[in-house]
Amino acid sequence: MKVYLDNCRSTAVDEEVIRAVADSMKNHYAVPSGLSSIGMRCVDAVKKSQEKIAGTLNVEPENIVFTSGGTESNNLALMGVAYANKGRGRHVLTTPIEHPSIINACEELKRNGFKVDYVRVNCEGFIDLESLEGLLNSETILVALGHVNHVIGTVQPLKEVCEVIKDKNEGTVIHVNAAASYTKVPLDLSRLEIDMVSLSSRKIHGQSGVGALNVEENFRIKPVMHGVTSLSDLRPGHENVPGIVGFAKAAEIGFRDMEENMVRARLLSERLVKSILERIPNSRLIGPEKGRSPYISCLSLLDVEGEAMALQLDFLGVTVSTGSACAALRLKEDYVFQAIGLGYREAHGSIRFCLSKYNTLEEIDYVVDSVVKAHSNLARISVFKG
Repeated sequence: MKVYLDNCRSTAVDEEVIRAVADSMKNHYAVPSGLSSIGMRCVDAVKKSQEKIAGTLNVEPENIVFTSGGTESNNLALMGVAYANKGRGRHVLTTPIEHPSIINACEELKRNGFKVDYVRVNCEGFIDLESLEGLLNSETILVALGHVNHVIGTVQPLKEVCEVIKDKNEGTVIHVNAAASYTKVPLDLSRLEIDMVSLSSRKIHGQSGVGALNVEENFRIKPVMHGVTSLSDLRPGHENVPGIVGFAKAAEIGFRDMEENMVRARLLSERLVKSILERIPNSRLIGPEKGRSPYISCLSLLDVEGEAMALQLDFLGVTVSTGSACAALRLKEDYVFQAIGLGYREAHGSIRFCLSKYNTLEEIDYVVDSVVKAHSNLARISVFKG
């Protein structure tokens, strides 16, 4: 049996999306512009896709800017706001458990004269609101955080976080990376004081190479790339129309089936975690039991090394990752685990299981049996034992 549980990194493309992309590739190959009928068809396809995605967030369609993915969206948000507003402040806040595209963008800002502070999180990955309030000041131009943590699944209380920020400094721009939560955890921007949201197509069963940034109109932001301007002044370059059409179709499907998929994912996740904890001594869940995405479960299996477990499971037909997907090729303790105070052995024995709408009960039971078998094999020879 082959089981794919690495959906935090990328997902299988939905068959409906494949058909939509294929049809768009046949019909939307021109540059989106008003100079030709075929160009106008491309413009219309992009605008309809904006409307679909905007509808899922309860925002205005013209605020949706399409990008090449979550990393570009995050960089555009952070760099664009920081450089456009540096005249009124050079202070940026984030947390130490964010996606590398946020962390590395913040470090680049530090190298260019900005002050970056990291808000504390607790042992389950939740933002410390007192730490947040204490770090905010009149110079704080931007706060960047993730809705759902990509490693341990913590769902941040966005309403409370936004209230703390806006009460302390109404002019501070709030950016939320929703790549790990979009179509999986409810997010209604009409009820939240959020200024920018990053999205990724490949995390929701769309194709790779497409993302979006929702940008409200109440603050300054500037482009970080320069070139030919097509439909967006903020993001130059001609739009990937088939990819955008596929992204919108994936979003449409994801929200159509979101409640049903969430219920199924929660049942499968609970069975997976409960079964592994019962069958492997000293194993533990990393992150919260409550307030966690039903799609993400990160477990620590003592006496084994996570990289070796991932390889053993791959041999058995099960695809998972260890720690952060973006740190998988680096044999070191993940920075997210360091931030939540996890010990060396627990961090190195971590395995992340990321479910999708395609996983089944039969697959989960096979994964549990495979984890137990791989753990038994590795525990006998592990350098971590004893």
